[in-house]
Amino acid sequence: MNTRNQQGKVALVTGSSKNIGRAIAVALARQGCNIVVHAAQNRQGAEASLKLVQAEGAQGLISLGDLSDSAQLERIFSEIKEHFGRLDILVNNAAVRPELPFAEMTYADWRQVMSVNVDAVFQTTHAALELLQQSGQATIINIGGLTAHTGAANRVHVITSKSAIVGFTRGLAHELSPQGIMVNCVSPGLIDTVRDENNRPQHHASRSNLVNRRGRPEEVAEAVAYLCSESGRYITGQTIHVNGGAYLS
Repeated sequence: MNTRNQQGKVALVTGSSKNIGRAIAVALARQGCNIVVHAAQNRQGAEASLKLVQAEGAQGLISLGDLSDSAQLERIFSEIKEHFGRLDILVNNAAVRPELPFAEMTYADWRQVMSVNVDAVFQTTHAALELLQQSGQATIINIGGLTAHTGAANRVHVITSKSAIVGFTRGLAHELSPQGIMVNCVSPGLIDTVRDENNRPQHHASRSNLVNRRGRPEEVAEAVAYLCSESGRYITGQTIHVNGGAYLS
């Protein structure tokens, strides 16, 4: 099974300044893709990701901006067109995952999560569509989440947003697959990512999986890379779970 066949393709990985997004950028670069490293503001993290991408022999571009802001989004895609002139892969990874009891949640809290996790995914995908349609063999990967399928306390807004991503994936697959654009969702769970002490998911402490360990960002990235490769082009509209069997335990 040859997945190292992406030479010359261009991939935009949103939220790729750290953790799963960074691992995806590196995995796609290893396949031969040139990478647009995106972050909202974290230039230092984006530069670190860019160095890892370049170490794989790929070209890279850093593009910073708020994906829910139409003006910033227009600038980002202008940079991609100017620098690479094409886009073949879009990975919608950027997201926020705050935890807050529903009774304490304000509508502003709700909208902030929806803005990043749902609205920005719509806007980014819509802005990317023209370039993706020109590719001939394009792929969209939306990054979901385990709790969209299992539920969890203190995450009503996050769970709702990630459930919406599953529906978004299925709808897009129906519309875009006939145009040669495969659309799938990869849903990570219990992944050992770097977070500050105040941002660690509380539900992780009570969750287990069948393999009795936390996953690595690179394991999520390999699933994404497979779906983006020639070997994955008979798969569309699916949600692929990468969680060590946590969905079953």
